[in-house]
Amino acid sequence: MPRPIILDCDPGHDDAISLILALSSDALDVLAVTTSAGNQTPDKTLNNALRVLTLLGRHDIAVAGGAPKPLARELIIADNVHGESGLDGPELPEPGFAPVTQSAIELMAEKVRACEQKVTLVPSGPLTNIALFLSAYPELHSRIDSIVLMGGAAGVGNWTPAAEFNIFVDPEAADMVFKSGLPIVMCGLDVTHQAQIMDEDIERIRAIDNPVAQCVAELLDFFMIYHRDPKWGFNGAPLHDPCTIAWLLAPELFTTVECWVGVETQGEHTQGMTVVDRYQLTGKPHNARVLFDIERQGFVDLIVRQLAQHSPR
Repeated sequence: MPRPIILDCDPGHDDAISLILALSSDALDVLAVTTSAGNQTPDKTLNNALRVLTLLGRHDIAVAGGAPKPLARELIIADNVHGESGLDGPELPEPGFAPVTQSAIELMAEKVRACEQKVTLVPSGPLTNIALFLSAYPELHSRIDSIVLMGGAAGVGNWTPAAEFNIFVDPEAADMVFKSGLPIVMCGLDVTHQAQIMDEDIERIRAIDNPVAQCVAELLDFFMIYHRDPKWGFNGAPLHDPCTIAWLLAPELFTTVECWVGVETQGEHTQGMTVVDRYQLTGKPHNARVLFDIERQGFVDLIVRQLAQHSPR
């Protein structure tokens, strides 16, 4: 049976590609899409999710907007990475349908409660909605299979020297999620910075004769601009969020280590840092499976295969 998932995202170029990959596979059953603020403001990330689903012709997917800001802090957005719309680059259609009237956490609860199988939550933005859902519906924790998230790092950050963007935006929410006791898979910068798409990979995607692949190529064209800055030392653009879907579809592409992960919420220089105890130095029990390595070529091949599933022009 397909694995039921709920995607909680803040589209965002790599979130959009993650959505497209998830909806390109019969192995995953996307029960709902919920949105958070992060890569852009909450109105824009919600609109972007609807635009991507309209491109895919998936008006059947329930979409709900989530928290307008982090639990205890003012919102920070990454418009310098994703542009004014959050999905600058391709000409995406305007939404062909409306979000549901429920909030993100109400929609999550409805879908989790109704599903015969345990549901996997897949957040690829700040963890505000996930923390609120877990807090509001403790009786549904037993209905969650796992949380496969993009966020954090065992090494250096990408928003501050110590912190990755998603965790930095709402560290209090991340702290709640990592303390939830639920199984967590952490796709942090250690692995996502290896999941780079190169120029030749973009051309390989562009050669796929369908509108969805063409859109992905144009998303990557824009996404590449920011990552060409020499300070990053990248040869391509790291596809952070699609690592979550790749893990669900092909976990053999990754190497993992069971770790205790804590979230720094107070540090003067380390706010939003994920403290990853890879060597069991704290003596605290593991609370996450942390991804550290990826077979990059296999990752690219997976993306190409999934994009080829869509109908030609």
